[in-house]
Amino acid sequence: MNRKPIHAFAALVAAGTLLAGCAALGPKHPVGNAAAPQPAKSVDLTRYLGRWYELARYEQGFQKDCDSVTADYSLREDGGIAVLNSCVKPDGKKTSATGKAKIVDEATKAKLKVSFFGPFYGDYWVLDHAEDYSWSIVGEPSGRYLWLLSRDANPGQARLDELTARARALGYDTSMLRITKQP
Repeated sequence: MNRKPIHAFAALVAAGTLLAGCAALGPKHPVGNAAAPQPAKSVDLTRYLGRWYELARYEQGFQKDCDSVTADYSLREDGGIAVLNSCVKPDGKKTSATGKAKIVDEATKAKLKVSFFGPFYGDYWVLDHAEDYSWSIVGEPSGRYLWLLSRDANPGQARLDELTARARALGYDTSMLRITKQP
């Protein structure tokens, strides 16, 4: 009897259990919206693809102290979406993470799952966006994550105020937002 598949499966289960345990024990990010809304409108993915600049976010460990944050989305050959997130740390070092996304709501294409780490996916909901795709508000069902995005790195205070007010109208605690510095 070949025990290699059994040992490999046992190792995979143990690794998954360890990761789940670490996630459960780790600090939880504060909830900024206990009743996170559903996406407001459908998304035309061909118009959503391209570069987005982060204007503000709920601070997360994986983005701690990041500025000059960008997210680039492109279509992959398999029909999925390639994701490249970049930022600059306070010491000037640029970091990036490459991932992939898949649509989970074919009707609106506003709900996606994104992975930067193997088979583990997180929710990515385009909660609202401008008709011309000049801005976007992204969150997920737990209300712990929020990003205000723009096609323009420096759209001005009026646009930031507009997006902050829109996020507040969606039920988010905007006092938790960290403004992102862009070059």
